[in-house]
Amino acid sequence: MRRVGNHSPAGDAPAGRGRGRIAGRRPRGPRTAGDAAIAGASVLALFCGVWLLHDGTTPHPPPQPAAAEGHAEPHAERPAAAALPPSVPRRIRIPAIRVDAPLTGLGLTRGGSLEAPPPERKNLAGWYEAGTTPGERGTAIVAGHVDNADGPAVFYALGALKRGDAVEVTRRDGGTAVFTVDAVEVYDARHFPDAKVYGAAPRPELRVITCGGGYSRATGYRGNVVVFAHLTGSR
Repeated sequence: MRRVGNHSPAGDAPAGRGRGRIAGRRPRGPRTAGDAAIAGASVLALFCGVWLLHDGTTPHPPPQPAAAEGHAEPHAERPAAAALPPSVPRRIRIPAIRVDAPLTGLGLTRGGSLEAPPPERKNLAGWYEAGTTPGERGTAIVAGHVDNADGPAVFYALGALKRGDAVEVTRRDGGTAVFTVDAVEVYDARHFPDAKVYGAAPRPELRVITCGGGYSRATGYRGNVVVFAHLTGSR
C-alpha cells in the first residue's frame, strides 16, 4: 500500500515503511470536521510478537500500569484547553519517562491495520496521519515499539506513566500541544475496546499505544498498554 506521506522532523532521516498492525478496529478515511473517525468493519488483533519485537535480549520486562492509574478509579481532571488548528506533529516528549522522539506518519497495511514504525529505529514513534493531528478536536493516535532486538525502545516505560503526567507534542506550525494523562490501561489483544480507544472525542484527546500485558516466546506480547490524555495547554 502506498504511504500517504512521511513527516519525520527536520534533522531526522526519513523512516521506512511500517511493518505491522495495531490492535482494534482498522483506522480508515480522512479527518472529518476535526474528529478522529477511527472506525472500521473488522477487528484486527495486534500480534505483538511480530509488530513489536521481543527476543529475550531485554533484561527486565517493561513496567505495566498500576490499577490506580486506570479509568476505574475516580479522579479530578485538569480543565481541557481549546482545540488547536491542524498541524503535522514533529516530535513527542514525555518527561516522566525520558521520552524525546521524532514522529513519522503511519498509514495502513494491505490488511487495513495501522502500520508500525520500522523496528530498527527504536527511538522513532508514529502517528496515524489520516486521522486527527495532536491538538485538534478529536482523538489523535500515536504508537511505538516497546523493544527490539537491541533492547528497550521508545515506549518501553510507557506503562510507568501516572495520572497528571505531561505528554508534549511539537508541531510543524512551531507550537507545542501539551496533554495531561488521564489514565493508563492495559488490554488483552483479544478484548481490545475499539470504541473506547479509537472513538471520536468532543475535545482534543491523545492515545499513546505500545505492547504489554505479559509476554511469552510462543506468542509475543499478549496485549497493549494505552495512555489516555487530553489537551490542557499549548505554547
